[in-house]
Amino acid sequence: MEQVALVVGEALVDVVRGRDGVERDHAGGSSANAAVAMSRLGREVYFASAWADDEHGGLLAAHVADNGVRLAVDPVVLERTATAVATLADDGSASYEFDIEWRVPDVVLPGHVTPAVVVYGSIGAALAPGADDVAALVEATRAGALTVFDVNARPAITGTGGAVVARAEQMARLADVVKASDEDLEALWPGRTHREVASRLIDAGVGAVVVTMGGAGVSWYAAEDEVTVPAPAVDVVDTIGAGDTVTAAVVHALWERDVVGAGAGERLRALAPADRTAVLAFAARAAAVTVSRPGGDPPHRHEVE
Repeated sequence: MEQVALVVGEALVDVVRGRDGVERDHAGGSSANAAVAMSRLGREVYFASAWADDEHGGLLAAHVADNGVRLAVDPVVLERTATAVATLADDGSASYEFDIEWRVPDVVLPGHVTPAVVVYGSIGAALAPGADDVAALVEATRAGALTVFDVNARPAITGTGGAVVARAEQMARLADVVKASDEDLEALWPGRTHREVASRLIDAGVGAVVVTMGGAGVSWYAAEDEVTVPAPAVDVVDTIGAGDTVTAAVVHALWERDVVGAGAGERLRALAPADRTAVLAFAARAAAVTVSRPGGDPPHRHEVE
Protein backbone atom coordinates (compact mmCIF):
# COMPACT_ATOMS: atom_id res chain seq x y z
CA MET A 1 0.00 0.00 0.00
CA GLU A 2 1.19 3.50 -0.84
CA GLN A 3 1.23 5.85 2.14
CA VAL A 4 -0.29 9.27 1.45
CA ALA A 5 -1.45 12.34 3.33
CA LEU A 6 -5.17 13.04 3.53
CA VAL A 7 -6.08 16.69 4.15
CA VAL A 8 -9.70 17.51 4.91
CA GLY A 9 -11.09 21.01 5.21
CA GLU A 10 -12.07 24.20 3.49
CA ALA A 11 -10.85 25.67 0.25
CA LEU A 12 -11.73 29.25 -0.58
CA VAL A 13 -10.61 32.22 -2.62
CA ASP A 14 -8.75 34.97 -0.78
CA VAL A 15 -9.76 38.32 -2.23
CA VAL A 16 -6.74 40.28 -1.05
CA ARG A 17 -7.06 44.04 -0.65
CA GLY A 18 -3.50 45.24 -0.87
CA ARG A 19 -2.07 48.32 0.72
CA ASP A 20 -2.27 49.86 -2.75
CA GLY A 21 -6.07 49.44 -2.71
CA VAL A 22 -6.07 46.86 -5.52
CA GLU A 23 -8.00 43.59 -5.06
CA ARG A 24 -6.38 40.35 -6.21
CA ASP A 25 -7.82 36.83 -6.13
CA HIS A 26 -5.68 34.02 -4.70
CA ALA A 27 -6.68 30.39 -4.31
CA GLY A 28 -6.47 29.56 -0.62
CA GLY A 29 -8.18 28.39 2.51
CA SER A 30 -6.25 26.95 5.43
CA SER A 31 -6.63 23.30 4.49
CA ALA A 32 -6.03 23.91 0.79
CA ASN A 33 -2.88 25.85 1.66
CA ALA A 34 -1.64 23.00 3.83
CA ALA A 35 -2.35 20.44 1.10
CA VAL A 36 -0.47 22.47 -1.52
CA ALA A 37 2.43 23.14 0.86
CA MET A 38 2.76 19.44 1.67
CA SER A 39 2.70 18.52 -2.01
CA ARG A 40 5.37 21.11 -2.81
CA LEU A 41 7.53 19.55 -0.12
CA GLY A 42 7.32 16.27 -2.01
CA ARG A 43 4.51 14.33 -0.36
CA GLU A 44 1.63 12.54 -2.10
CA VAL A 45 -1.49 14.40 -0.97
CA TYR A 46 -5.20 13.72 -1.33
CA PHE A 47 -7.62 16.55 -0.50
CA ALA A 48 -11.23 16.41 0.67
CA SER A 49 -12.97 19.76 0.25
CA ALA A 50 -15.95 21.46 -1.34
CA TRP A 51 -16.62 24.29 -3.78
CA ALA A 52 -19.08 25.32 -6.50
CA ASP A 53 -19.19 25.12 -10.27
CA ASP A 54 -18.32 28.79 -10.67
CA GLU A 55 -15.33 30.96 -11.54
CA HIS A 56 -13.84 30.78 -8.06
CA GLY A 57 -14.36 27.02 -7.95
CA GLY A 58 -12.51 26.71 -11.23
CA LEU A 59 -9.64 28.71 -9.75
CA LEU A 60 -9.43 26.33 -6.78
CA ALA A 61 -9.64 23.19 -8.92
CA ALA A 62 -6.84 24.41 -11.17
CA HIS A 63 -4.72 25.47 -8.20
CA VAL A 64 -4.74 22.12 -6.44
CA ALA A 65 -4.27 20.19 -9.68
CA ASP A 66 -1.39 22.40 -10.81
CA ASN A 67 0.33 21.69 -7.48
CA GLY A 68 0.01 17.92 -7.72
CA VAL A 69 -2.74 17.56 -5.12
CA ARG A 70 -5.22 14.78 -5.90
CA LEU A 71 -8.89 14.97 -4.97
CA ALA A 72 -10.35 12.44 -2.53
CA VAL A 73 -13.91 13.64 -3.29
CA ASP A 74 -16.08 15.16 -5.97
CA PRO A 75 -15.90 18.69 -4.53
CA VAL A 76 -18.61 20.42 -6.59
CA VAL A 77 -21.40 20.33 -4.01
CA LEU A 78 -21.87 24.00 -2.99
CA GLU A 79 -24.05 26.73 -4.49
CA ARG A 80 -21.17 29.21 -4.41
CA THR A 81 -17.48 28.92 -3.68
CA ALA A 82 -16.38 30.31 -0.33
CA THR A 83 -14.45 33.57 -0.23
CA ALA A 84 -12.41 35.46 2.34
CA VAL A 85 -11.81 39.17 1.80
CA ALA A 86 -8.37 39.73 3.31
CA THR A 87 -7.30 43.29 4.12
CA LEU A 88 -3.58 43.79 4.64
CA ALA A 89 -2.23 46.03 7.39
CA ASP A 90 1.04 47.95 7.14
CA ASP A 91 2.94 45.10 8.83
CA GLY A 92 1.65 42.53 6.35
CA SER A 93 -0.85 40.92 8.73
CA ALA A 94 -4.30 40.17 7.33
CA SER A 95 -7.82 40.56 8.69
CA TYR A 96 -10.65 38.58 7.08
CA GLU A 97 -14.32 38.82 6.18
CA PHE A 98 -15.76 35.42 5.21
CA ASP A 99 -18.59 34.20 3.00
CA ILE A 100 -18.56 30.45 3.49
CA GLU A 101 -20.61 27.30 3.83
CA TRP A 102 -19.02 23.93 4.45
CA ARG A 103 -19.70 20.23 4.21
CA VAL A 104 -17.64 17.14 3.38
CA PRO A 105 -18.49 15.14 0.25
CA ASP A 106 -18.06 11.37 0.38
CA VAL A 107 -14.36 10.48 0.60
CA VAL A 108 -13.20 7.73 -1.77
CA LEU A 109 -9.50 6.86 -1.96
CA PRO A 110 -7.98 4.50 -4.54
CA GLY A 111 -7.56 0.95 -3.31
CA HIS A 112 -3.77 1.08 -3.50
CA VAL A 113 -3.33 3.99 -1.06
CA THR A 114 -3.75 4.40 2.67
CA PRO A 115 -3.59 7.63 4.70
CA ALA A 116 -0.46 7.66 6.84
CA VAL A 117 -1.27 11.23 7.93
CA VAL A 118 -4.64 12.94 8.34
CA VAL A 119 -4.57 16.74 8.60
CA TYR A 120 -7.71 18.67 9.56
CA GLY A 121 -8.71 21.89 11.25
CA SER A 122 -9.59 25.55 10.88
CA ILE A 123 -13.08 26.35 9.58
CA GLY A 124 -13.55 22.77 8.39
CA ALA A 125 -13.29 21.44 11.93
CA ALA A 126 -15.44 24.17 13.49
CA LEU A 127 -18.33 24.97 11.13
CA ALA A 128 -21.43 22.76 11.03
CA PRO A 129 -22.57 20.63 9.36
CA GLY A 130 -19.18 19.67 7.89
CA ALA A 131 -17.32 19.63 11.22
CA ASP A 132 -19.21 16.53 12.39
CA ASP A 133 -18.23 14.74 9.17
CA VAL A 134 -14.60 15.75 9.71
CA ALA A 135 -14.64 14.30 13.22
CA ALA A 136 -16.14 11.04 11.96
CA LEU A 137 -13.53 10.77 9.20
CA VAL A 138 -10.63 11.37 11.59
CA GLU A 139 -12.06 8.88 14.09
CA ALA A 140 -12.30 6.25 11.35
CA THR A 141 -8.70 6.69 10.17
CA ARG A 142 -6.72 7.58 13.28
CA ALA A 143 -5.68 4.05 14.24
CA GLY A 144 -3.45 3.84 11.16
CA ALA A 145 -2.34 7.45 10.78
CA LEU A 146 -0.66 10.41 12.43
CA THR A 147 -3.50 12.86 13.10
CA VAL A 148 -2.77 16.60 12.99
CA PHE A 149 -5.25 19.30 14.06
CA ASP A 150 -4.64 22.93 13.13
CA VAL A 151 -6.81 25.02 15.44
CA ASN A 152 -6.67 28.19 13.29
CA ALA A 153 -9.56 29.84 15.14
CA ARG A 154 -11.84 32.12 13.11
CA PRO A 155 -13.88 34.10 15.66
CA ALA A 156 -15.45 36.18 12.87
CA ILE A 157 -17.27 33.02 11.75
CA THR A 158 -17.68 30.89 14.87
CA GLY A 159 -17.45 33.30 17.78
CA THR A 160 -15.45 32.31 20.85
CA GLY A 161 -17.99 31.03 23.36
CA GLY A 162 -18.04 27.82 25.35
CA ALA A 163 -19.50 25.75 22.51
CA VAL A 164 -16.66 26.82 20.21
CA VAL A 165 -14.03 25.91 22.78
CA ALA A 166 -15.75 22.56 23.41
CA ARG A 167 -15.70 21.81 19.68
CA ALA A 168 -11.99 22.68 19.47
CA GLU A 169 -11.20 20.45 22.44
CA GLN A 170 -13.27 17.62 20.93
CA MET A 171 -11.25 17.89 17.72
CA ALA A 172 -7.98 18.11 19.67
CA ARG A 173 -8.71 14.85 21.50
CA LEU A 174 -8.56 13.06 18.12
CA ALA A 175 -5.11 14.49 17.34
CA ASP A 176 -1.57 13.36 17.91
CA VAL A 177 -0.32 16.87 17.06
CA VAL A 178 -2.21 20.11 17.71
CA LYS A 179 -0.89 23.22 16.00
CA ALA A 180 -2.10 26.68 17.04
CA SER A 181 -0.97 30.26 16.92
CA ASP A 182 -0.59 32.41 19.99
CA GLU A 183 -3.63 34.34 18.72
CA ASP A 184 -5.66 31.10 18.56
CA LEU A 185 -4.81 30.30 22.16
CA GLU A 186 -5.73 33.78 23.36
CA ALA A 187 -9.04 33.70 21.45
CA LEU A 188 -10.14 30.31 22.81
CA TRP A 189 -8.39 30.14 26.19
CA PRO A 190 -7.92 33.80 27.18
CA GLY A 191 -5.61 34.56 30.08
CA ARG A 192 -3.94 31.15 30.08
CA THR A 193 -0.27 30.67 29.30
CA HIS A 194 0.82 28.57 26.33
CA ARG A 195 2.09 25.94 28.77
CA GLU A 196 -1.24 25.82 30.59
CA VAL A 197 -3.22 25.28 27.39
CA ALA A 198 -0.71 22.74 26.09
CA SER A 199 -0.84 20.79 29.35
CA ARG A 200 -4.64 20.78 29.21
CA LEU A 201 -4.57 19.29 25.72
CA ILE A 202 -1.77 16.83 26.49
CA ASP A 203 -3.68 15.61 29.54
CA ALA A 204 -6.59 14.92 27.15
CA GLY A 205 -4.37 12.67 25.01
CA VAL A 206 -2.54 14.96 22.56
CA GLY A 207 1.09 13.99 21.96
CA ALA A 208 2.51 17.40 21.04
CA VAL A 209 1.29 20.99 20.89
CA VAL A 210 3.06 23.28 18.42
CA VAL A 211 2.52 27.01 18.96
CA THR A 212 3.50 29.65 16.40
CA MET A 213 4.29 33.14 17.67
CA GLY A 214 4.98 35.14 14.52
CA GLY A 215 8.31 36.87 14.68
CA ALA A 216 8.98 35.34 18.11
CA GLY A 217 9.34 31.86 16.65
CA VAL A 218 7.63 28.52 17.24
CA SER A 219 7.48 26.19 20.25
CA TRP A 220 6.84 22.47 20.76
CA TYR A 221 5.21 21.49 24.04
CA ALA A 222 5.55 17.88 25.19
CA ALA A 223 4.35 16.35 28.43
CA GLU A 224 7.55 17.02 30.36
CA ASP A 225 9.34 19.83 28.53
CA GLU A 226 9.32 22.23 25.59
CA VAL A 227 11.62 23.49 22.86
CA THR A 228 11.52 26.78 20.93
CA VAL A 229 13.22 27.96 17.77
CA PRO A 230 13.43 31.59 16.59
CA ALA A 231 11.82 32.87 13.43
CA PRO A 232 14.32 33.59 10.63
CA ALA A 233 14.78 37.27 9.84
CA VAL A 234 12.80 38.11 6.68
CA ASP A 235 11.07 41.05 5.03
CA VAL A 236 7.36 40.24 5.47
CA VAL A 237 5.14 40.85 2.44
CA ASP A 238 2.05 39.27 4.02
CA THR A 239 1.34 36.50 6.52
CA ILE A 240 -1.33 34.65 4.52
CA GLY A 241 -0.68 30.92 4.64
CA ALA A 242 2.22 31.07 7.08
CA GLY A 243 0.56 28.92 9.73
CA ASP A 244 -0.62 26.43 7.10
CA THR A 245 2.96 26.14 5.86
CA VAL A 246 4.10 25.38 9.41
CA THR A 247 1.53 22.58 9.63
CA ALA A 248 2.66 21.06 6.33
CA ALA A 249 6.35 21.40 7.13
CA VAL A 250 5.94 19.79 10.56
CA VAL A 251 4.17 16.85 8.90
CA HIS A 252 6.90 16.57 6.27
CA ALA A 253 9.70 16.63 8.84
CA LEU A 254 7.92 14.06 11.04
CA TRP A 255 7.42 11.85 7.98
CA GLU A 256 11.17 11.93 7.38
CA ARG A 257 11.56 10.57 10.92
CA ASP A 258 8.97 7.80 10.34
CA VAL A 259 6.47 9.43 12.70
CA VAL A 260 3.50 8.51 10.49
CA GLY A 261 1.19 5.54 10.07
CA ALA A 262 0.17 3.08 12.74
CA GLY A 263 1.87 3.72 16.08
CA ALA A 264 2.86 7.28 15.12
CA GLY A 265 1.61 8.67 18.42
CA GLU A 266 4.03 6.56 20.44
CA ARG A 267 6.96 7.46 18.18
CA LEU A 268 5.98 11.12 18.41
CA ARG A 269 6.12 11.09 22.20
CA ALA A 270 9.52 9.34 22.08
CA LEU A 271 11.19 11.99 19.89
CA ALA A 272 14.30 13.47 21.46
CA PRO A 273 14.48 17.25 22.01
CA ALA A 274 17.07 17.54 19.23
CA ASP A 275 14.64 15.96 16.74
CA ARG A 276 11.81 18.20 17.88
CA THR A 277 14.04 21.24 17.47
CA ALA A 278 15.03 20.14 13.97
CA VAL A 279 11.35 19.70 13.01
CA LEU A 280 10.54 23.21 14.24
CA ALA A 281 13.57 24.74 12.52
CA PHE A 282 12.50 23.26 9.19
CA ALA A 283 8.95 24.56 9.69
CA ALA A 284 10.19 28.04 10.62
CA ARG A 285 12.35 28.22 7.49
CA ALA A 286 9.43 27.13 5.32
CA ALA A 287 7.11 29.75 6.84
CA ALA A 288 9.75 32.43 6.32
CA VAL A 289 9.61 31.75 2.59
CA THR A 290 5.81 31.97 2.57
CA VAL A 291 5.66 35.35 4.32
CA SER A 292 8.32 36.77 1.99
CA ARG A 293 5.92 36.68 -0.98
CA PRO A 294 2.25 37.54 -1.51
CA GLY A 295 -0.88 35.46 -1.33
CA GLY A 296 -0.17 32.28 0.62
CA ASP A 297 2.48 30.92 -1.75
CA PRO A 298 4.30 28.11 0.16
CA PRO A 299 7.79 26.94 -0.75
CA HIS A 300 9.00 23.93 -2.68
CA ARG A 301 11.36 21.64 -0.84
CA HIS A 302 14.52 22.99 -2.48
CA GLU A 303 13.62 26.52 -1.32
CA VAL A 304 13.70 25.39 2.30
CA GLU A 305 16.73 23.10 2.20
